[in-house]
Amino acid sequence: RGVSAPLIGVTPMWALSFWSYDLGQRIVFAATPNRKSKDMSMLEFAFAGGFSGWVTTIVTTPMERVKVILQTQDQVKGGVKYKGMMDAGVGVFKEGGIGGLYRGTIATMARDIPGSAAYFVAYEYFYRLLKKDGQSISVGATLFAGGMSGVAMWSIAIPPDVIKSRIQAAPPGTYNGFFDCAIKMVRHEGPGALFKGLGPALLRAFPANAAGFLGRAAGMEVMHQMW
Repeated sequence: RGVSAPLIGVTPMWALSFWSYDLGQRIVFAATPNRKSKDMSMLEFAFAGGFSGWVTTIVTTPMERVKVILQTQDQVKGGVKYKGMMDAGVGVFKEGGIGGLYRGTIATMARDIPGSAAYFVAYEYFYRLLKKDGQSISVGATLFAGGMSGVAMWSIAIPPDVIKSRIQAAPPGTYNGFFDCAIKMVRHEGPGALFKGLGPALLRAFPANAAGFLGRAAGMEVMHQMW
């Protein structure tokens, strides 16, 4: 339940993520015109990755708001029952406007900005570690670097992701922002509540992101051959 939202949103999300990562790198070069080396540092990759995470919240926040509502609506007694993604999206918009769809934006940024920074830094690190001089990186190395990027991201993104989901699922007024939600969760459920789902997330992260980077590499190769 709630799977259609991420499935429909995943293509524009990946496209926007990689495009904004490339844009972040261009910003780095534009800001350092007198640089001595064309190679970016890991700190600069982190900036480009964090910039990508900030931009992609345009897509991820409403997409995940709808997903969370669909996944938790049976837990709300007497609540509105939506039939699917479009029904939920329209319903949330009618009830709360754009703000309703973008509830949890700060929490999403708290997850995606540092998470995307770690994501792309890990990929660039393993890419350079496994790439042999003068040769294209192998499919296996691409898969491994992509998989490790996902593991790196979710290793630090779980707490803000849990908080985001809690804010997006709760009735309006339950929490007074990101930190209020985090404090109440720790106070009533203990620190472990912030790490719920860490194991499954890490298990899912490796194959999902390995496939994502392999698809990106394949797409880039096709475009290079066409143009």
